[in-house]
Amino acid sequence: MRRTGFALFVALAACGMSLLAQAPSTSAAQQVNADLNRLMRGVLYPAANVVFFPQGDDPADVKPVPGHDPAMATDPLTSTFGGWQAVENAALALAESANLLVIQGRLCANGAPVPIKDPDWSKFVRALRDASMTAYTAAQAKNQDKMIETAETLSAACANCHRKWRDRRTPANRCR
Repeated sequence: MRRTGFALFVALAACGMSLLAQAPSTSAAQQVNADLNRLMRGVLYPAANVVFFPQGDDPADVKPVPGHDPAMATDPLTSTFGGWQAVENAALALAESANLLVIQGRLCANGAPVPIKDPDWSKFVRALRDASMTAYTAAQAKNQDKMIETAETLSAACANCHRKWRDRRTPANRCR
């Protein structure tokens, strides 16, 4: 009886372990929830503003607002993860956002598909990612001079894309 109980225990344990050893599914479909305009306004624009902040002021000098809970701050620079850490986080958010710019199915605000198959789109997205990672490295070093250089590169990456697809006199012609 003891052997049977032990054998059953071993068999059940082996089955349980094999279930635990299975990797989670990585086939979750990517979803598009925002058009390009909203993605820019909600993610890229605010993050870029934080990355551009050190051009004029040292993020180390930014302190939480007295009497306000930093965990509730709407300004990343004065939040719990403020100062230079906010600049690092914003640079990483921009780099990761480059992935969001190439998801199939995203539309521009005018309903035109985002031109992800255009070679210039790929080039500009890559420039955004590279400039963002350079900003991240400069923020880690807490180097304002490097941040100024990086801001110029990041601004150029954004401007190149905007010149081609956003800055059109007629919004209906954007992304075309």
